[in-house]
Amino acid sequence: MEAQHSESRIEPGPVSRFWRVVIARMRVRLTATTQEPLWIFSDIAIPLITIAGYIYLYRALHAPQSFSGFVLLGGIMVAFWANILWNMAAQFYWEKEQGNLEIYFVSPAPRMAVLLGMALGSIVNTSLRAAAILILGTIIFNVPLHVSSPLLTGVVFALTLVALYVLGMLFASLFMLYGREAWHTANLMQEPVYFASGFYFPILGSAYAPFWLQFGASLVPVTFSLDALRKLVILGEGPQSVEWNVIILIVFIVILIPLARLLLNYMERLGKREGRLTLRWQ
Repeated sequence: MEAQHSESRIEPGPVSRFWRVVIARMRVRLTATTQEPLWIFSDIAIPLITIAGYIYLYRALHAPQSFSGFVLLGGIMVAFWANILWNMAAQFYWEKEQGNLEIYFVSPAPRMAVLLGMALGSIVNTSLRAAAILILGTIIFNVPLHVSSPLLTGVVFALTLVALYVLGMLFASLFMLYGREAWHTANLMQEPVYFASGFYFPILGSAYAPFWLQFGASLVPVTFSLDALRKLVILGEGPQSVEWNVIILIVFIVILIPLARLLLNYMERLGKREGRLTLRWQ
C-alpha cells in the first residue's frame, strides 16, 4: 500500500539541471531589468550623449566621416561590455553583500549555469537597447553603414558575446573571493580599458597609436571584435580583412573557457576553506 501511494520522483540529470538553472536565472535577469521604464530610457539616452560628444568632436576636427561610425559602434559595445561582463562578474559579490551567496553553493545548481543565465539575460536586454542606440544614432547623426557581409558580421558579434561571457565568468571568481577590493579595481580599470581597446577610435594598425599601446590593447578580445565590426559595418571591407580577427577571437575563447572554469572552482574551494564566502560582521 505504501508503495502504491508513494509518488516516484525522477531527479533531473546533470544536463537537464544545468539548462533549468540557465533558464531560471535568465528569467530573473530579464524581469528585473525591464520593470523600471526609467532604467530603459537611461540605458539608451546616456550612451547617446557620450556618442554625441565624440562625434561632434571628430566633426569639429574635420575627421573622416567613418569616425562617426567608429564612435557609434564603440558606444554600442560599451553597453555590452558593461552589462554582460561587469554586471555578471560582480553578481556573486552583490549576492555575498546581501548574504545570499551561501545559498548558491548549498544548492545543486552549477555555478557556470548561474553565470550563463545571467549572461543570456543581459544579452537579450542589452541587444534591444543596442538596437535602439544604433537606429537612433544612425538617424540623428546621419552615420552611413556599409555592411559587406551580414553573415560574417553576425559570426563576429556572436564570438564577441561568448568572449565577454567567458571573461565575466573569469572575473566572477575574483569578485566572489576578494569582494570590495576587486570591485574598486574594476572601477579603476574601466576607463583605461575603454581607451586602450579603442572603443571610440581605431587602435589596431593606427599610425597614431604607439606599439606598446597596441600591444596592451591586443590582450583584450573586444579590441579585435571592434576592429572586425568596423571593417565589416562601417568601411565595407570583405571577409579577407577580418580573417585574423576571427581566428584570434576563437583562440581567446578556447583558452579562457577552461581557465575560467578552473579558476572558479579553485576560488570556491579556497573561499570555503578560509571562510570568505559569507560576510563576517565585525
